[in-house]
Amino acid sequence: METPEAAAPAGGFFPSFLLLGFATLVAALLGAAHRLGLFYQLMHKVDKASIRHGGENVAAVLRAHGVRFLFTLVGGHISPLLVACEKLGIRVVDTRHEVTAVFAADAVARLTGTVGVVAVTAGPGLTNTVTAVKNAQIAQSPVLLLGGAASTLLQNRGALQAIDQMSLFRPLCKFCASVQRVREIIPTLRAAMAAAQSGTPGPVFVELPIDVLYPYFMVQKEMVSAKPPKGLVGRGVSWYLENYLANLFAGAWEPQPEGPLPLDIPQASPQQVQRCVEILSRAKRPLVLLGSQALLPPTPSDKLRVAVETLGVPCFLGGMARGLLGRSHPLHIRQNRSAALKKADVVVLAGTVCDFRLSYGRVLSRSSKIIIVNRNRKEMSMNSDMFWKPQEAVQGDVGSFMVKLAQGLQGQTWASDWAEELRQADRQKEQTFREKASMPVAEHLNPVRVLQLVEETLPDNSILVVDGGDFVGTAAHLVQPRGPLRWLDPGAFGTLGVGAGFALGAKLCQPDAEVWCLFGDGAFGYSLIEFDTFVRHKIPVMALIGNDAGWTQISREQVPCLGSNVACGLAYTGYHKAAMGLGAQGLLLSRESEDQVVKVLHDAQQQCQDGHPVVVNILIGRTDFRDGSIAV
Repeated sequence: METPEAAAPAGGFFPSFLLLGFATLVAALLGAAHRLGLFYQLMHKVDKASIRHGGENVAAVLRAHGVRFLFTLVGGHISPLLVACEKLGIRVVDTRHEVTAVFAADAVARLTGTVGVVAVTAGPGLTNTVTAVKNAQIAQSPVLLLGGAASTLLQNRGALQAIDQMSLFRPLCKFCASVQRVREIIPTLRAAMAAAQSGTPGPVFVELPIDVLYPYFMVQKEMVSAKPPKGLVGRGVSWYLENYLANLFAGAWEPQPEGPLPLDIPQASPQQVQRCVEILSRAKRPLVLLGSQALLPPTPSDKLRVAVETLGVPCFLGGMARGLLGRSHPLHIRQNRSAALKKADVVVLAGTVCDFRLSYGRVLSRSSKIIIVNRNRKEMSMNSDMFWKPQEAVQGDVGSFMVKLAQGLQGQTWASDWAEELRQADRQKEQTFREKASMPVAEHLNPVRVLQLVEETLPDNSILVVDGGDFVGTAAHLVQPRGPLRWLDPGAFGTLGVGAGFALGAKLCQPDAEVWCLFGDGAFGYSLIEFDTFVRHKIPVMALIGNDAGWTQISREQVPCLGSNVACGLAYTGYHKAAMGLGAQGLLLSRESEDQVVKVLHDAQQQCQDGHPVVVNILIGRTDFRDGSIAV
């Protein structure tokens, strides 16, 4: 027979089980209450009478960060933020394609050292930006992409233009966030702006569902039925929707800090700088390659130029660093880079990486000591296990490093014969260019001669935008930017179609500058419609089209290698007439006007000064100037 003592444990089991079950139930209820925002709503009420909307919070953050321009292609998902930006004095510039809006924001970022901002509608509006966002990622441009989205309640329910946008942009952006409540707009945007500029700059994406942008009364009308619910299920659904709506707007208009957060910019350590000083001090034939990263904030371009001049080392300039030393500085070497790298005993890769542009590092001599400085650790070591090896790898801001390096080598001089040898090679190459410019072509104008005349005509306040293959590749050898941050090309991604967007952003940032766009005829096809944008917004830019009726950079290799010109042929299209149809001015240059090139360029300048965008359609023939150049 069972004793009372033996039965006691079984009796105690049920209270413990019930206690555990009760605790689990309480935890589940508390978790559900937290997810539903019930606790938050106890302390933060909803102003149901307010006509304010989330777009105003977006605009407030942008204004607090000094944003002057918002580029867009309008869509109902994002209308509130566009209207709010306009009211706060942020200029809203609408383009004819979303990709142009991103390129324009990219140009603003590069030229101002701040974040360029673009807003597009949901679904196809966002997918249209992918190429430009990827270009910004590779070019390391801090761009904020604001994307509309379906209502938070309708995600994954088949709403209009609703796709998984976050998965699409996570591989392209440093920071991705989807705002789920109005009160999250301000802190999310501040974090995104800081992320875009910190470390290695790059694009960031913030998704703004339609119900966090529109006013309470409009969202309520769409979300909650005006008729009283019937039945228990109906009342339960109605309660859930009412609470969801309240949580969406709870605390929406409470004051929050809107200004910039501190940035995280890596700096070289004093020990690293000192080791680099010692390496360079022993050099006989030093060389510096400066890339776009050198022009990033916080180092101003004039301070960087002084540092490079103080250092006194011959240098090649690429990307946004083009023009840093002006038009004809004795330290700036422009031609024969591969040969110079083979002869150098110390090479400083300052914001330059060993990708295809340096033949993956194969152009570097194995006997050279290589110093590389870059904000991005992965880029810094690219291909170093295959073709080259750094003596010193410094992860830090390039401009600041160059200033410290110059300070550490104050008074150091190098033998003048090294720089003179490089300059002599430049002069020989330029003589070859002059010879090619004088050679006749089978039809139309010699592009080398045309570009030499462009170089002679280009004013000191000009900004050059380049978009194309063969014609632009030739221009890169012949046309010199007049100062720093006055040359805009796509960067390592090699994207066609950047021209109109870059020109738009450049002219807005520097309205007193002449913006000259050098287009290939193939590339111009992407930008033609945006002359409507230039006309509507009164943006006077000048486009020079090297029109050789083909995708010539490709056909140069395709025809001799594969024996066919398939898909490479275009026509000598009257692009100037198409531009005139959009309200711009159009001019034509051909063999019949060979002695009028400079006059037509001056006419185009005058038209721009009078406020008109201009297209100069330049019919050119083909030369062997770029035979053997990279096409893939």
